[in-house]
Amino acid sequence: MSFALIRDRSVAPLLAARLVGNAGDGYGQLALGFGVLQLGHGPGGLSAVVACKALPMLLVPAGGVAGDRFRRHRVMAAAELAAAAAWAGLALCLLGRAPLAAVCALALGAGLARAVLLPAERGIVADLVEERDRQAANALVGQMVAAGLLAGLATAGLVVAAAGPGWGAAVKAGTAVAGAALLARLRTPARAAERAGPLAELRGGWREFTAYPWVWALTAQFTAVAVAAGAFAGVIGPVYMERGHGGAGAWGLVTAAEASGALLGGLVAVWWRPRNALAVLAVLPVAAAGPMLLAGTGASWAVLAALMVVPGACQTIYGVLWTTSVQAAFPPHVLARVNSWNVLGAAALTPVAVLAAGPVVEAAGARAAAAGAGCAVAAATAGVLALGWAGKIFRGPARGPASVPGR
Repeated sequence: MSFALIRDRSVAPLLAARLVGNAGDGYGQLALGFGVLQLGHGPGGLSAVVACKALPMLLVPAGGVAGDRFRRHRVMAAAELAAAAAWAGLALCLLGRAPLAAVCALALGAGLARAVLLPAERGIVADLVEERDRQAANALVGQMVAAGLLAGLATAGLVVAAAGPGWGAAVKAGTAVAGAALLARLRTPARAAERAGPLAELRGGWREFTAYPWVWALTAQFTAVAVAAGAFAGVIGPVYMERGHGGAGAWGLVTAAEASGALLGGLVAVWWRPRNALAVLAVLPVAAAGPMLLAGTGASWAVLAALMVVPGACQTIYGVLWTTSVQAAFPPHVLARVNSWNVLGAAALTPVAVLAAGPVVEAAGARAAAAGAGCAVAAATAGVLALGWAGKIFRGPARGPASVPGR
């Protein structure tokens, strides 16, 4: 049934949109990182830009309200069009000699589009397929994300190195337009007309989110891991590569290796249904520490690329198991809000982390910063495992009563 969903007209546009959109993300990731450095703004400027791109994620609960209030495919399509406008502006900046303030402002716009899209994206599968097929559908979405990133990153390094970061940002803008067109072809149900107001809906989503210990415990771990990974991917890794480890082309291959692992992880996630998915979710994130710790030893880009396959696979499996577990525990009309609270902690702390990463790299070096990020990931995993074993909180998921206004 899983691969038959690819031919399902109610699902296929979503899969195609995530494939195209994430191919563009690969271009955007490399274009922004190396474009800011080539403009001469240095690690500190790169930290500021990445932080500005991450800062709008603080508004992700509002994106969750939109994702539960309106048709999710329309919310996602509108977000993609907003992203296209922001990335087109960034392309112009990187093709010229734009000041740092202009790049930061446009990065804010790109980040805001992501904050609107993400909660709806995590809930839309529940609108399109029956519950029995949701893990397979989530796995296919994960595979499209991975395949898109792999294609984007594998080619973006060559484009950025040969034609310049501005053209990489232009490709990202074009793929966002294509993604919006594909998403517009979907049909998702309208939400219930009765509403208690946005603030009441936010509070209701928070009550749902805090009702299950496993949800907030895994969210705390996810926050720590996401912050460390954001600093590594956004600042530490590009600076590490720029300083004698292969440059933009090598970093593109390293991140493409991670995407290839994610593609393999999607294949595993289609059929693997662990007996205790929550315990597996607690263990998987530690794989992200490996490349960071290796970079701390001064490893070559080839070694990093080989190891990045493992956290790439674990990341996709994690995403599928988490999304399916949440979809099993909560009714469809609250999914966007629950997922928005899940990512809010990382959204709040990632800008701080990337802002700090630039000065840390300047003062201590990229190797020391990478090692510190890896230790943070390992410590977060150890903490949630200790909490789980002591409190036996990793039971479930089991559907409970919803307390969200408008149900």
